[in-house]
Amino acid sequence: MQDQDLTPMMRQYHAVKQETPDALLLFRLGDFYELFFEDAVTASRELEITLTARNKNRDRPVPMCGVPYHAADGYIARLLRKGYKVAICDQMETPQKGVKLVKREVTRVITPGTVTDTNVLTAGENNFLLAISDQDGQLGCAFLDISTGELRVSQFGGDERWNHLLLDVEHFAPREVLFPERAKEEMARFDGGIAKTPLDDWLFDADYAARILHEQFGIATLDGFGLAGKSAAIAASGAMIHYVRQTQKTTLDHITGLTYSESADYLVLDRATIRNLELFEPSNPTTDNMKDSLLGVINKTRTGMGARLLRNWLVRPSIAPAEISSRLEAVGELVSSLVLLEETRSSFEGVFDLERLLSKITVGTASPRELIALRASIGRLPVVAAAVAKLKSARFLQLHRNLDLLSDVNEVLSKAISDDPPFAIADGGVIRSGYHAELDELRSLSKNSKTYLASVEARERERTGIASLKVRFNKIFGYYIEVSKANLHLVPNDYDRKQTLVGAERFVTPELKEYEEKILTAEEKILDIEKTLFQEIRGRIAEQAKRIRQTAAVIAEFDVLAGFAATAQRFGYSRPQISDSDEFIVRQGRHPVIEALAEEHRADRFVPNDLFMNDSTDQILIVTGPNMGGKSTFLRQNALLVILAQMGSFVPAQLMRFPIVDRIFTRIGASDNLARGRSTFMVEMTETAIILNSATPKSLVILDEIGRGTATFDGLSLAWAVIEHIQSHLRAKTIFATHYHEITELAELLSGIKNYQVAVKEAQNRIIFLRTVEPGAADRSYGIEVAKLAGIPARVTQRAREILKKHEENEHQLSDNLTVQARRKRKIVVNQLSLFTALEEELRNSLREVDVENLTPLEALRVLADLKKKAT
Repeated sequence: MQDQDLTPMMRQYHAVKQETPDALLLFRLGDFYELFFEDAVTASRELEITLTARNKNRDRPVPMCGVPYHAADGYIARLLRKGYKVAICDQMETPQKGVKLVKREVTRVITPGTVTDTNVLTAGENNFLLAISDQDGQLGCAFLDISTGELRVSQFGGDERWNHLLLDVEHFAPREVLFPERAKEEMARFDGGIAKTPLDDWLFDADYAARILHEQFGIATLDGFGLAGKSAAIAASGAMIHYVRQTQKTTLDHITGLTYSESADYLVLDRATIRNLELFEPSNPTTDNMKDSLLGVINKTRTGMGARLLRNWLVRPSIAPAEISSRLEAVGELVSSLVLLEETRSSFEGVFDLERLLSKITVGTASPRELIALRASIGRLPVVAAAVAKLKSARFLQLHRNLDLLSDVNEVLSKAISDDPPFAIADGGVIRSGYHAELDELRSLSKNSKTYLASVEARERERTGIASLKVRFNKIFGYYIEVSKANLHLVPNDYDRKQTLVGAERFVTPELKEYEEKILTAEEKILDIEKTLFQEIRGRIAEQAKRIRQTAAVIAEFDVLAGFAATAQRFGYSRPQISDSDEFIVRQGRHPVIEALAEEHRADRFVPNDLFMNDSTDQILIVTGPNMGGKSTFLRQNALLVILAQMGSFVPAQLMRFPIVDRIFTRIGASDNLARGRSTFMVEMTETAIILNSATPKSLVILDEIGRGTATFDGLSLAWAVIEHIQSHLRAKTIFATHYHEITELAELLSGIKNYQVAVKEAQNRIIFLRTVEPGAADRSYGIEVAKLAGIPARVTQRAREILKKHEENEHQLSDNLTVQARRKRKIVVNQLSLFTALEEELRNSLREVDVENLTPLEALRVLADLKKKAT
C-alpha cells in the first residue's frame, strides 16, 4: 500500500510501528487497542479474537483486530506467556473538536523478561531477565527482576565458564536473555522456553556500560559492588540497564544497586539435584500435588517478597557458618515462644508486595488502588516493628534497626489519595478533597451544576412570567431554555432561538453559554489536574525507592524466619548444630515431605533413621535392601536435612550435627531424553560424570542404583569403579544405594566404607517392610515378593521362584544377570581395578612361578597336569 493511499492515522501507525518492528503493536484508538496487518493476524490467532479488516471495500483491505482498553492487561498477559513482545502506543492528549489526529507515542515495550503486571507474574516467584557478555575468556552475566528491582551479577572464567552460567540459569530460570549480535551461535545452549533478544554489540562496551551503571546508581566507582576488574560483568549489567530503560521509557529508580556473587558463595545444587530431591515440585507434577515438595512443606510465608526470598535461600543455601548460625538463633527464639511467633506472623497481615508495588510506581504504571495498597502496607509497619522489637537475637535486632516506618511516605499518600479511588485515573475521584484548591473549586462547580440550573430556571420563570419554562441539557445542544409555543410571546429579546420543536422552542442565553463552557471545560480540567497531581505524587514516592526496598527486604527476611519457626513448631523440628569436625550425625531423622504427607493423609507415621558419617571410617555408606524398602527415601532425606540446615531452618530430626557442605550431587533414577537423543543410560552416565569431575571432599554425594540402565555385569563393574574412585580420589561423603549385593564386599576391601541395609521381616511367605536402616548387608533382593505385592499373577511369581531356584543351583546366567548365590559360590574377590575369581588368581600366580626357559618337556607336562587339576 502506497503512502499516499494511507490516512493520516495509518501513516502515524506505520511510523510508530517502525520504532518496534519486533513487537506486537497495540495502538490506542479511543476505548480500544487496535492491531493491524501481520500483528492483527498473529493476535487474533493467539488470543482467539475476531479478525476483521479496515477498508474492506478496497482492493487491499487492512487486517485488524482489537481489545478493549480497560481489559487489555489480560490479553497482554496471554501474549507474554506465549513469548511475544508487546509495544503499547497510547494517546498522549485528549481528542479535541476539529482535531482529527491526536498525538500518540509508545509508552513502554513489555517483553517476557520485563513484566511488572501482577496479573502475569506469580506472587512467590521472580521473573528474571538475563544479559550475558563473553569477553576475553571471561563470561559476565546479570539477572534482573524488574518487578522487584533485584539485580544479581556474576563473572566466570576458564573452560567451565558456560557451565557455571548454565547453573545460574537453572537457579534463576530467566524468561528472556539479552546478548550481543556476535554471540548468536552461543544461544543454542539455552532452552527454547527462553526468549532470545540480540542487541547491538556496542551496547556491551565495558566503558559505556560503566557510565550507565554510574548514572543509574548515582556513584563514581563500581568497586564498592565488587566489580573492580570485572569488565564482562559490567558490560552485561550496563547493557541490561540500557535495554530496560529503552523498553520501559523511564529511569528505573527502584533499581538502586546490585549484588555480585560467585559460585563459592553458596551451597551448589544443580538441575539434577533440584529435580531428584523434589525441592520445588514433585517428580510427576500435577495441579493437585504441587505442594508435595520441600518448598510446599516449608513455605509458611505470608508476603510475596518473603516467598521469593525463601525460594532464593532454598536454591542457594548458605555455606557461611556465621550466617547459618545467625538465622538458626533467630528461628530458635521464635520457636521457644508460641505467643511471640503468632504475634510476629499476624503482623504481616495486610502487608502487600512492597517490591512489586514499588516497581510499578517507579516504572509509572501503578494505579491509584496500588498506591492505596502501598499506603495500607505502610500503615502496618508500626505493628511489624512492635513485634520485632520484642525479639532479642542479633538477627532481629539488626532487622529492627533497618526497618524504616516510612511515615513521611504514608503522610503524603494519606493527604493526597482518596480512601476508595477508582482503578484508573481517567475515571476521576482519585485525589482527596482539600489537597488542591483549584481542583476543589472545579469539582464544586461540576457538582453544583444541578443546583445552579434550578436557580436559573426559577429566576427566569419569575422574570418572564412563564411558569412552564424549563432549563435542560443534552449532549447535542448543551444547556438550553425550553418554552412552549403558547408562551412564545413572553420570551425576552436576549433569548437566542436554537431549535424548533412541534410544541415548543429552545433558546440559549449568554449566561447559559458561559456556564456551559465552564462546566464542559471543568470536567476536562479536573481529569487533567488529577492526572498531573497523581503523576507528581507517584514521582515523590519513587524518590523514596531505596528506603522502601530496604523495608521490603526486612519484612521478607522476618517473614521467612517466622515461617521456619512455624514449620518447626508444626512438625517438631530441632535446631541443627554445625560441627567443627568432619562428623555428620543424624539421630531419628525424617523425610520432611513424606512425614508431612503422611500426617495430612493420616497414614502410618514416618519411621525415623540414624546416620553417622565421617571422612575416615564412614566416608561411604552402601545401602542394600528390597525395592520399596526405603533406600531412596533414606538417601534423599539426609540430603534434604543438609539443605534445610544450611538455609537456616530447623530440621526433622532428634539431633543433627553436620560439617558445612559445599555441593550436593544426586544421581537418582533416569528417563530417556528423547529431545536430545539421549537414552536412559546416557542420562545416567552424564550425571555420574558431572559428579566424578566436580565433587570435592566437602561435597555430599547421593547415588541410587548406578549402572542399572545397562547389562548387569557392565552395571556392576561401573558401580564398583565409581565407588573406588570416590573412595580414593574424591573423598566425598557418599551414600550409595544399590541392588548389586556384590558391591557390599568393598567394605571388606577398602577403608572408609560401611554397609547398611533396610530391614524387612518375613512372615507366612510374605515380607513386611520395617523401613529401618541398620548396619549390615542384605543377602537378597526380595524381587519376587515385591512383584507379588504389586499384583503380579500367582502363576507368574511361582514360575519365577522355580527359575530362580534352578538358576541358583546351576549357576546359570539369566538375562545377563549373575544371581547373588552364584556369585557367593564362586567367591568373587575384587582388587581395586578388576574383578577376578579366586581360582583365576591362583592359576595366574602358578603360571608366573613357572621357569619356561629351563623347563624340560616332562616337567612341562607335570605343570600342565597340576594346572588342569586345579582348574577342575
